[in-house]
Amino acid sequence: MAEAAGPERAPAGQTERSSRAAGASPAARDAGSWAAKVERLEVGQRAGARGTNVAGRRLTGPMQGFGQMWQKTYWLAAGDVASPQQAIAIWKAHFPEFWPNGSRFSGALTGIAPGEVALLDLTIGAGVKLSTGVFVLYADEESFTLMTPQGHMFAGWITLSAQRDEDGTVIQAQVLMRANDPLYERALMCGGHSKEDHFWEHTLTALGERLGVFRPAVHKRAVCLDSRRQWGNAANIWQNSAARSVLQSLSAPVTARRHRRRGAADRAAPPGPGEGR
Repeated sequence: MAEAAGPERAPAGQTERSSRAAGASPAARDAGSWAAKVERLEVGQRAGARGTNVAGRRLTGPMQGFGQMWQKTYWLAAGDVASPQQAIAIWKAHFPEFWPNGSRFSGALTGIAPGEVALLDLTIGAGVKLSTGVFVLYADEESFTLMTPQGHMFAGWITLSAQRDEDGTVIQAQVLMRANDPLYERALMCGGHSKEDHFWEHTLTALGERLGVFRPAVHKRAVCLDSRRQWGNAANIWQNSAARSVLQSLSAPVTARRHRRRGAADRAAPPGPGEGR
């Protein structure tokens, strides 16, 4: 990966403006590309992902998070191998195929479309998978924006887009984020930012290779928009999906045994009145 610039720090006074700009950037586009407002997420069971820690959760933007606010931008020059519309169409259609190994994605039947909820199982080490999800806030032919639920690693928006410049198509992933709680903030400081960078480097490289880009090179720019922690949101830790996923993984064998015993007891029970013998 070629790194265009190291982490930069912006004055704290820019935080509100940057947050509003990130949320409002596609405002001039077709209103039909926006998801309807939702109070809490609703999801059904799907193959390929557990789907825990998503149903009933509220959406969270950067202002609902805890940690420092970062804007991370990753981009890839794709030249003339594909138009912006073609690049985004392929990205949407094969979204999980470009992820690093160990992560699973289960989208709705209608795919990457406004209002859809995608379920994620992400490997976080020690054989534990983080079960979470993302909400499709916006989607059109040249971009789509994902928003995170309560308990996700970070509170924020992820905007994936493609556009043309004088050298051809440029594909970009931009993340505006705050760690959701003190535990996630600590994890980001202890290698989490590097893992986030690796995720998007891998994703854009894989997408570039699928499009036919020769030796795709991903560039990165990271800017700290607000170095303060929002201690008023520290209680977000009670919804931490990583901690809940660990507990769910540890309790899974016990839960499975309980279900097997209950099923065996039901089969062994004598038939009730009117039941066949």
